[in-house]
Amino acid sequence: MLCFRLDTGYLRDVMKVDYIIIGIGLAGISFCEQLKAHNKTFVVFDNASQQSSTVAGGLYNPVVLKRFTSVWKSKEQLEIALPLYAHLEKKLQAKLDYKIPVYRKFASLEEQNDWFAASDKPILSEYLSETIIKNKNRAIEANFGFGKVLGTGRIDVKTMIEAYKADLLKHNLLFEEAFSYDALKIESKTVQYQNITASHTVFSEGYGLVKNPYFNYLPLVPAKGELVTIYAPDLKINYVLKAGVFLIPLDNDLYIVGATYEWKDLSNDITKKAKEDLLNKLKKLISCSFKVEDQVAGIRPTVKDRRPLVGSHQKYKNLFVLNGLGTRGVMIGPYVAKQLYNFIENNTPLEKEIDINRFSF
Repeated sequence: MLCFRLDTGYLRDVMKVDYIIIGIGLAGISFCEQLKAHNKTFVVFDNASQQSSTVAGGLYNPVVLKRFTSVWKSKEQLEIALPLYAHLEKKLQAKLDYKIPVYRKFASLEEQNDWFAASDKPILSEYLSETIIKNKNRAIEANFGFGKVLGTGRIDVKTMIEAYKADLLKHNLLFEEAFSYDALKIESKTVQYQNITASHTVFSEGYGLVKNPYFNYLPLVPAKGELVTIYAPDLKINYVLKAGVFLIPLDNDLYIVGATYEWKDLSNDITKKAKEDLLNKLKKLISCSFKVEDQVAGIRPTVKDRRPLVGSHQKYKNLFVLNGLGTRGVMIGPYVAKQLYNFIENNTPLEKEIDINRFSF
């Protein structure tokens, strides 16, 4: 192999791969796994500037609990996502998938009736328990009980990303540095970046897309989210509780409380305002004492029509985007990654709802 010196001052081998991936959050990992499954070669660039995946609650839940409706393509998403996470657990030798039910607190008898009506619908019947669960926890105010969602769980996204990056580093597939758009040279059938020649480039950089000169025209709507972690030894719940905020139990009497939405402050800095907002809602839900142990923030890459951004550049057909996973990234990431792979390699049309051509100008 040939070697040459970059501005960073060290030598790299000249490399030829099938894909260059930019970003290794939920979208990037999902696409890398598609490539590995089909024996495609790749390298990844990631400078850890985007934190939405690492601060995600990680829930997978097929039901929109505000309206008791089905999440878009939820069954199809879970059929792809859950086997992938099971595979990654074995590969990375890390516990990632925590099976745990979600309880929706009812605020009235009307909500109970709406729940029963929803549970009769074929698309929801396998996910919504028909039994109203009475509240027996003195630390929770829930006079109308709970509805139980089945087939739910939590992916430890932070652990998964850290372990996945370590595995990539071990195999010399990850460059922990910022990607320079200006250094990308695009030809008809290949792209050249520094010492790397590839057939395709996939941008899965989350909120970083707004600075991407090839895809920044897409209507990404960044939404800052913050979570707090509390220590509440008297709470003692073994389910995710949804009621204004969500409470996700961890080990050792720790619970994640989330999440906020902010569209103006797009920094990764935690804020007193978000903390107070979450804790005020929490105090309306539980009566036991607790202590705040941690607070994190990240920018979610959401889209105005709540569908991902998937597809190829209008001019440069070897540049692709995989982004806009929003708040349900653990479910939808593997699903759209598979669609993008089949679109690139097998000329399979993308679903119109996710194809970026819906925003063509």
